[in-house]
Amino acid sequence: MSAIPVGEITHRYGTRPFTEDSLSELLELCLGNPLYYAHLGEAATLDSLRADLTALPPGVSLRDKYFFGLYDGDALVAAIDLIDGYRAPGEAYLGWFMLDARLQGRGEGTRIVRELVAFLRSRGFRTLRLARVKGNPQSKRFWEKNGFVPNGLVVERETHAVVEMELAL
Repeated sequence: MSAIPVGEITHRYGTRPFTEDSLSELLELCLGNPLYYAHLGEAATLDSLRADLTALPPGVSLRDKYFFGLYDGDALVAAIDLIDGYRAPGEAYLGWFMLDARLQGRGEGTRIVRELVAFLRSRGFRTLRLARVKGNPQSKRFWEKNGFVPNGLVVERETHAVVEMELAL
């Protein structure tokens, strides 16, 4: 696959890649979602986010990673970490999706996910995968509502387990 033009994913928001300079606004978004971090068993910190800037699953490189924010003007409303070609060409992996807590429960997260899915489908992707924290019922409901199904892979990590889910595009 060629580079993903993330600016075309949604026309309602602007996009900007996360850098060292934008970590404080990303941290603010994360701190607004304490329930996620309670299930994760970890705290959001500048150091943990700094590590997320370059965190990769096996078999991909930084050129395959798109970690960016969706902005309404200057306000960060969502964070997305999208990996191109994880496991195979034509497959995408959603490493992060976090929505500003003030927008949750209004259908905005679903709208963004639907735009992302439509965009990936139009670019020839066949599958979108993600891993949700096991034991987080809000996350489970959200991803199931958006058509994702568990694929049977559960990975135990140091502080939590994740359930891999996927959506055929």
